[in-house]
Amino acid sequence: MKKDSLFLRLFMNDKFILFFILLNTAMIYLQESNLHDVWIVVLDVVCTCVFVIEMICKHIVLGVKKYWSSGWNRLDGVLVILSLPSLVSLVLPIEMMSLSFLLALRVLRVFRFFRIFHFFPNFSQIAMGFARAMKQSYAVFAGLIIIILLFALISCAIYKDVAPEFFATPTDSIYSIFRLFTIEGWYEIPDTIADAVSPAFARFTRVYFSVLLVLGGIIGVSLVNSVFVDAMVSDNNDDLEKKMDALEKKIDQLLEEKDSKIK
Repeated sequence: MKKDSLFLRLFMNDKFILFFILLNTAMIYLQESNLHDVWIVVLDVVCTCVFVIEMICKHIVLGVKKYWSSGWNRLDGVLVILSLPSLVSLVLPIEMMSLSFLLALRVLRVFRFFRIFHFFPNFSQIAMGFARAMKQSYAVFAGLIIIILLFALISCAIYKDVAPEFFATPTDSIYSIFRLFTIEGWYEIPDTIADAVSPAFARFTRVYFSVLLVLGGIIGVSLVNSVFVDAMVSDNNDDLEKKMDALEKKIDQLLEEKDSKIK
């Protein structure tokens, strides 16, 4: 097959593939809504076949090495491979062949929708900004996780007998502290505990959880957000600073030329 054939150009066309991604997403939505009409299943299979053919066409045009060297192609390829059980389960007797795990893998077909991000404007720059922000702020994230773990262990030791529904185990305690740090509904846990203990212990509990809210939910999370957002936009700031420096140099040159002419 020639690399410039109409068939290959069709399956290399982003708009053509985008249509089937959207169509496949609609079919998955209908299937997960317990609608299993024949035409829905047929369209789902057609979309899967289109994605398989697209991957084959890209291998022909780009070559195996170049195809898998691209991050987007690796994502597409993995998602296509994970979608193959939806085809296999239609032609093989899954129960008889003890391949029921393929039915579980069919759930992964919902990840095909992530391919649509490839068509978002400037998404590559956003992804690179996200990766840069994660690199620059991982220490702050690690610090917040340590704080959550520390207070979770302390809270578990204090309240595991008083409020086992929240602090029975360190794992339960970690989740409860995380809920507290999200601020939304933070008062429910201390109020529930306060209703079940003595007045003095209730006052201590409300003060204790208020301090946790301030340290973790307000200061801690705000610090993480500010560091992460600053790292996300740092590339734009760098470009702006470079442009400003270039502009200042041009102004200095113009002023020097003007001074030389006057002299």
